[in-house]
Order: sequence, then C-alpha cells, then structure tokens
Amino acid sequence: MASVDQTIQLIRRTGRDATGQQAAACSPALAKAPWEFDGVLQYGPGSSMGDVIPVGSPRQGAIPAEYQRASTEELHERIRAAKQTLGDRVVILGHFYQRDEIVQHADFLGDSFQLANAAQTVPNAEAIVFCGVHFMAETADILAKPEQAVILPNLAAGCSMADMADIDSVEECWAQLEALYGTEPDADGRVPVIPVTYMNSSAALKGFCGRHGGIVCTSSNAETVLEWAFERGRRVLFFPDQHLGRNTAKKMGVPLERMPMWNPRKPLGGSSGDELLDARVILWHGFCSVHKRFSVEQIEQARAEHPGVRVIVHPECPMPVVDAADEAGSTDYIRKAVAAATEPTTFAIGTEINMVNRLAAEFPQHTIFCLDPVVCPCSTMYRIHPGYLAWVLEGLVAREVLNRIEVPETVAEDARVALERMLDAKPKA
Repeated sequence: MASVDQTIQLIRRTGRDATGQQAAACSPALAKAPWEFDGVLQYGPGSSMGDVIPVGSPRQGAIPAEYQRASTEELHERIRAAKQTLGDRVVILGHFYQRDEIVQHADFLGDSFQLANAAQTVPNAEAIVFCGVHFMAETADILAKPEQAVILPNLAAGCSMADMADIDSVEECWAQLEALYGTEPDADGRVPVIPVTYMNSSAALKGFCGRHGGIVCTSSNAETVLEWAFERGRRVLFFPDQHLGRNTAKKMGVPLERMPMWNPRKPLGGSSGDELLDARVILWHGFCSVHKRFSVEQIEQARAEHPGVRVIVHPECPMPVVDAADEAGSTDYIRKAVAAATEPTTFAIGTEINMVNRLAAEFPQHTIFCLDPVVCPCSTMYRIHPGYLAWVLEGLVAREVLNRIEVPETVAEDARVALERMLDAKPKA
C-alpha cells in the first residue's frame, strides 16, 4: 500500500490514488517539501492550515541544503547509518500520526503518553528524538532524566489545538471563576472548581493544573480523571478540547445544559453567571482540526456503501459524530479494536489518515478506510520529514544537540505533579 505521502504525490500528478481511483487532497501544498514553509508563521498545509497560529510560536530555521536536495533513499540510508553509529545513545519515538517514512525508523510507536512513558524505559539514552509535536516533546522532557536531551526534529511541529488555550487566557479565566465561585470548599470538602487539562496542552498548562489542585487526562482515561475531579470539586474546567470534554461528560450522565462553553475572548467566557453557577463541566473553546473534519454525513455514506461496516471514531470528534458511530476511543483503543477482530471486518475509522492507512496495510484481512474521503493529514505532524530526522541524528553523531526542547524546572515541577495525579487515578473496579 502506498504511504500517505506517496498518495499525495500521485494525486498531484494524476488526480488518482495508487488503486487508480479518483482522489483528492485538501491542499495542493501538501505535495511540497516541509522546508518550503520553514520560517513562516503558519501551521502548514493540512488539517490545521485554516487555524490562527499565535504570534511567537516556534519557527524552524532553514536546514542545510544537503538534506533538502537528498533523495528519499539517501535520507533513509543516512538515518540508518546515524542510528547504527549512535547505538543506545539515542532513542527515536514515533507518534501514530507520523508519516510512514518516519515511523519506519522509530524505536517506539504509540500515542503521546505511551511515548513519554517509553522514553523512561531507556534511562541510559543520551538523547530522545521525539517525532511528534511540541507538547509531546515537552512532556517527554518533564518525565526524562535531567541529563537526557529531548529533540524535536522540526520546531514548527506544534499543535493548533494545544495553542487554543494559552497560559494567560487560562489564568484570566481562573481569576473570573474564582471571583464568581469563591475559593472555599463546601461541607463535603469539595472546592468550587478543579482544572483538568488534556495531554494535548503546553507544559505551562500542565503546571497550572499542578498548582491549582488539578490533573492531566488522556483520551484513554478522561472518564477516570473526571471522576477523580468530581470527587474533589463541584465543577471541572476542562481544556483545551471541548469535544473530548463534552463526549466524556455526556457519557457519564452530565446534561448538555450543564456544560457551558468558555470563549476566552468574552466576559465570563460568553455565559451568564447563573449558567456558570449551575455548570458541572466548563468546556474551553478548543478543538482538533483533524477530528473536526469528520461528519455524520460521512458515516451515513459509509453505511450506505458498506452494509455492516463498523464505525470507530476518536472522542475528539464532534458529539454528533461520536453519537452516530458504533464506538469511540483513543488511538490505542482503535488499534486494539482492529487487532482484536477475529473475522474479516469492514472498518470506517475517524482519525488521522496516516494511522488509518497504516492499519489498512498491517491488517489486510480487513477492509479499512478513513471516513474522510479527502486526504488531509495533521498539518504539524506532517512537518516532521526524513530530512529533519537525518539532520538532528547526524548532529548527534557530531556531538551537537539540535532543536532541544527544555521545560524550565519551575514549570516542570508543577506539571509533574499533575501528571503524577493522572497516573495515580485508577479506574474503579
């Protein structure tokens, strides 16, 4: 099966995919090399290209021309040679959403938290090369040993969802909520509000949660974390992804009318004082542009064209999409569901195209396709290219650490507290 990158190039040349079927990509710029967008303040082509990137977001400087001119085969050979030279000095982490051309070199493949934990299993590695996005590298640095260097091959690989909740906006929100709710616990010892941040957030926001009695969650354990928070607070402020918060709380029985949205550009987030006083979960106005692309209409079309299809979507999808699907779960859940199917099954999956494509190649006994017929990868994951991986690895061979991600200890200490609370929050039997 052609990789997503190969498919994008085929679409550019022929308008068709590797099977000869007519196909489309969401931007012709996807066929360009990522370094054509370096130095420009934008997320790049793909699902997040319409999102507004904050001023001051990291930019990637130009990498040496030799890496831009090298063929794919030459880059792969240089990566393999550098890995062999470095040996146990380096570990490469690859996220599920990375392009196949990167994943083939990864020592570990997983979601953001799985990879951060994987990094802790190699304490003797001098460098951790995180092929993912910025917040993931930050989390790895928080959990890594002080002497280990965490490297992000392309500094422009951010996350538009994570950028939708910045520390200044969250601090301002918190001040308004404290003015409304006060800070005193009730008769049961529960405080007025507990902050919960999704793993897909900056280290600063994880630190905020650590300082204010809050916690981090993943898409796998969001329900367990909300149960933990409700035991300690009358309400939850959930950021940055509104959809994961809404879908999880709804599943737990929280009425939609008790889940107001917080828009940081409006006083009291755009809600009335009474609505906030009655709230159980306050949802931040954030979203994932990959998962926002999926629709109920796509599910209906999949069911019409493939009777008996099993539809699985990520809980970052909008609520109507999750409701219309057969199942919703994290990337790890989706992978395990496909792997566990004992009979040939048709799966329509609502998550990032690189992962769906890889599942289809890995499990050929099943028919597996992405709900979105348009090829539109995660803009920022797509910024990681073999040229950047070869560049940072050969830098390590030359004893030069490039693109190091370092979280100040003043932030990391509080963030570690919130992450440890997450690890201690075990599902009820």
